[in-house]
Amino acid sequence: MRIQYSFINNRTFIVAELSANHRQDIELAKDTIYAMKESGADAVKLQTYTPDTITIDCNNEYFQIKQGTLWDGKTLYELYREAYTPWEWHYELKELAEKLGLVFFSTPFDKTAVDFLEKLDVPAYKIASFEITDIPLIEYAASKGKPMIISTGIATLCDIQEAVNACKRVGNDQIILLKCTSAYPTPLEDVNLKTIPNMAETFGCIVGLSDHTLGISVPVAAVALGARVIEKHFILSKDIETPDRDFSLTPEEFKAMVKSVREVEKALGKVFYELTDKMKKGREFSRSLFVVKDVKRGEIFNEDNVKSIRPGYGLNPKFLKDILGKKARKDIKKGTPLQWDLIE
Repeated sequence: MRIQYSFINNRTFIVAELSANHRQDIELAKDTIYAMKESGADAVKLQTYTPDTITIDCNNEYFQIKQGTLWDGKTLYELYREAYTPWEWHYELKELAEKLGLVFFSTPFDKTAVDFLEKLDVPAYKIASFEITDIPLIEYAASKGKPMIISTGIATLCDIQEAVNACKRVGNDQIILLKCTSAYPTPLEDVNLKTIPNMAETFGCIVGLSDHTLGISVPVAAVALGARVIEKHFILSKDIETPDRDFSLTPEEFKAMVKSVREVEKALGKVFYELTDKMKKGREFSRSLFVVKDVKRGEIFNEDNVKSIRPGYGLNPKFLKDILGKKARKDIKKGTPLQWDLIE
């Protein structure tokens, strides 16, 4: 199944990220993809690297993780050795995903990964937040002419512009930027969802969200602010110990997120000031002018015998000041909606 750039024109494109949540067990990976489909995902995304294509096996201070993350105490090589998805799995997982009607694509972390994914004929490329400064990698992936989905978790405004320019330099303007915060999990105060509409305006492209917060509130709110792609990590069970467990959604949580996103999409609708038939019917319960005491012919209308009350069968309340002081044309019983033909 090939993604077209228009694949998100009609509704939010919801991506389930497999990441490290397979624990090096292909059967667990397959079961997870089945669950992604059942939970309402549109796509499954992998990460295509090996420990040796993303870093080197070195334990000096530069390669030790000690930034207050979930992975502190490991070296980069140790983390990626635990987390990577074996490349030979990609064939089976792609076949399964597409059989289920899911779009299958991946994040390449070097040129060899791009070449490998080209052989698989993936329909799009995702650039991870930490690779947004790798302009040669972005250019190489973008040169394949497929949509480029780029996370911005560590990027400055200039970094984002350089990544966008890199795609355009090789003739690829199929760019989707994902607002992202590279903290795992992400504190809510660091999310800054208001960046989404600004990013869309600044770069003139589709914008979405790659989310690492706990729960589903943030991606749902992002859709209300204009996000057209939502990417969230997916795990079959929180009992599975993986590097990404804490900020991944279970099938039940993911399904609830999808349901809420689809409801928000319906509610967003369009700019619309007309009244539907139901709304017109509802106007019967609006306020209007009624005679609230028996009034004799020739009697003066005043604030004691005419009031603005529900329902809405009388004159509009805006006419009250024009009616006060005028005389009744005939006897009027309490509870009669006031109309012009009752007024002299």
